Amino acid sequence: MNRPERHPSAAHGAALADLAERPDGVLEAIAEKHGLSVREVVDLLPSHAAVRVAAGHFDEVWEEIRGWGEVMFLVHGRNGVFEIRSALPAGTHGRGYFNIHGDVPLGGHLRIDRLADIVFVDPPFFGRRSLLVQFFDADRDTMFEIFVARDATRELDAVQTAKFETARRRFGA
Repeated sequence: MNRPERHPSAAHGAALADLAERPDGVLEAIAEKHGLSVREVVDLLPSHAAVRVAAGHFDEVWEEIRGWGEVMFLVHGRNGVFEIRSALPAGTHGRGYFNIHGDVPLGGHLRIDRLADIVFVDPPFFGRRSLLVQFFDADRDTMFEIFVARDATRELDAVQTAKFETARRRFGA
């Protein structure tokens, strides 16, 4: 991603001001506006809103989320946002990829060797609580995100919310 040349402290300060003014803004938009990675913006969130987990726990985190049922798997790039509502399928490591396949809509091949860390994020989003697990690559950009599902009234699924909070405590310890 091309980022405008800015002094890091100035960019971080401006992003912090944006977060203070509009704490429910889109993190990717704030990152792009200030020439930061999404991970740098997530690092500006209060510590209770972003709990980091080492990349070495990927398999455990994936298996944990597999038990949540249907979630929103999201890939957010500069040119679009792709959402797949699906349970997470099983996966296997091979040929440099984490290969996911099963009898669900989600399938593909993830370059988990590029995974730098995982963050359980609890930010407001357009006036509502949002819960997601972000997977960051070695360039500090988002590889993909997994969101707690919402019900028909757009409220967070209560069962998944409890599972998210339990996993955040467990993996963040």
